[in-house]
Amino acid sequence: MTGYYYLVDAGYPNAKGFLVPYRGQRYHLQEWRGAENAPSTSKEFFDMKHSSARNVIERAFDVLKGRWVILRKKSYYPVEVQCRTILACCLLHNLINREMTTFDIVDDIDEVDFTHATSVAHDIHYIETSNEWTQWRDDLAEEMFSEWVLRNQ
Repeated sequence: MTGYYYLVDAGYPNAKGFLVPYRGQRYHLQEWRGAENAPSTSKEFFDMKHSSARNVIERAFDVLKGRWVILRKKSYYPVEVQCRTILACCLLHNLINREMTTFDIVDDIDEVDFTHATSVAHDIHYIETSNEWTQWRDDLAEEMFSEWVLRNQ
C-alpha cells in the first residue's frame, strides 16, 4: 500500500486509510516494560509499535497545535492536503526552533476562517472494513516481527 493513512485506535474498523491495532492484544506501552514482557507474536509486536508511534504522534501534535491554529479544529480538506499542511507546520516549527532563538509568538487570531474549505461531500461518513487492508496490515506485522526477531537473535 502506498499513500496516506491515519494511525487510529481500536474504535475504528480496519479499513483503507485507517491503520488500527489488533484487538485482544496488549497495547499500552506500560504493558511491555521488562524483558519478560517482550512480544512473542507478530500481532503483539505490531500493537507495541503502533502504541509507541501513536504516543509520539500525540505528543508532537500537542506541540504543533500550540503553535498552529489551523491544526486545532476539524479540517475539511482532503486527506492529502491535510498531510501536506501538517508537514508544512512541522517544517516551519523546526525552522523557527533552529533559526530563531528568541521568538515570541503573538497570536491575534480568535477564530479560524473555514470559508475556503471543501464541501461536505468530502467528509467521511462511514468506514467499511476492508479485507485487502487487513491483509496489508497482517503482512506488515509479519515483516516487522520477522525483522525484529532476526536482529535480536
